[in-house]
Amino acid sequence: MRMNHRTAAAVLLACAGWLAGAAAWAGIPIQRWSQASGAEVYLVESPAIPMVDVQIDFDAGARRVPAAQAGLASVTASLAGKGIAARGSDPALDENALSEAWADLGASFGGDAGGERMSFSLRSLTYPDLLPKAVQLAARQLGDPAFPQAIWQRDRERMKASLKEANTRPATIAGRAYAAAVYGTHPYGQETTAATLDAISVEDMRRVYQSLVLPCRAKVTVVGAVTRAQADELVRTLLSRLPTTACTPLPAVPEVQPLAKAEERMIPFDAAQAQVLIGQPGFKRDDPDYFALTVGNYILGGGGFVSRLTNEVREKRGLTYSVYSYFSPGLHAGAFTIGLQTRADQAKQAIQVSRDVLQKFVADGPTEDELKAAKDNLVGGFALRIDSNRKLLDNIASIAWNNLPLDYLDTWTQKVEAVTVADIRAAFKRKLQPDRMVTVVVGATQ
Repeated sequence: MRMNHRTAAAVLLACAGWLAGAAAWAGIPIQRWSQASGAEVYLVESPAIPMVDVQIDFDAGARRVPAAQAGLASVTASLAGKGIAARGSDPALDENALSEAWADLGASFGGDAGGERMSFSLRSLTYPDLLPKAVQLAARQLGDPAFPQAIWQRDRERMKASLKEANTRPATIAGRAYAAAVYGTHPYGQETTAATLDAISVEDMRRVYQSLVLPCRAKVTVVGAVTRAQADELVRTLLSRLPTTACTPLPAVPEVQPLAKAEERMIPFDAAQAQVLIGQPGFKRDDPDYFALTVGNYILGGGGFVSRLTNEVREKRGLTYSVYSYFSPGLHAGAFTIGLQTRADQAKQAIQVSRDVLQKFVADGPTEDELKAAKDNLVGGFALRIDSNRKLLDNIASIAWNNLPLDYLDTWTQKVEAVTVADIRAAFKRKLQPDRMVTVVVGATQ
């Protein structure tokens, strides 16, 4: 009995994780080349299962749109998947017909956008009677999006309703106030509102798309059961319907500015729990302190129940169920953040304890025992970072986007092992100023 494409895809998707994990500790040879169009291609051949994952990234994220139209990048990527315009002998496909076409192939293709990237992802089986059809359909969707006005009007109203509902949640309110305080006018701090959505038209989407979604701006990551020659042809076909406009340098985006002083924003909200966020701009992804900061943050608040913040705020004092810290580096300095929830009458104490823990960690760094435990956990868990095609694709795409060395994954554990207490202490002192942080509290404090 022959399985149809939908069934075959479901079976192979179920197998994808553990098959990829079997090779997680083997070397990960990344092939890299540029096409005549200017597109950069990164390939990892993974022949264990007949499947391929592709991610196409463009510098067309939120940092490339005006604040008055915050959300433009995201809605452009989304609406690009809501229908295909006719071209030549190829007929138009509306939203439903396009969805059905992908379902019939047992494949998927879609886009989204964040602060930096507009990304499109394809997943398909590599059977010779299937993959070419999936690639051709993806090329049409990427190259000829219809941007239907009626669909945008519908989706905009849905998004506005979702925003209205989200504004009733204290976590949403805290996150928005925190981003505005940390990033100021930088695009990382843009807030999508009903007003910014009303300022977006389908003509704006077409303009952004036609100027930024170009082959010469593409970074394409391919992971799966394809050879270099097959991957090269696959990428060429995917990008073949995009404009061949020559790329001119994009304007520089200003850097995130450091905070000049501490700031507290207390936002009243009728809730049993107070939402607390503390932080400041951190560092860029290509910073040489990356590994010292990553390992150090695992000890400070990124390691869950084994972190210092958890030990001091939760275990010793019972002030919260969960407290954490993280860095979010990007092409610009992403935030360093401490977050927690606590009873309103305990918020002041929880905030002070968290600040004290951070102050001591920045001043003294971790102990040798803490460092050893962190290394053991990070190195031991490394395989889980690349134990599926999707996770491996995400990692390779990050290497491509951030211009990291091609042996980054092969040397990751050695870089972690090489971090010392002195490295962490010096890196945290360079990057963090505990006396110049934003504190946002949503909910009454006593």
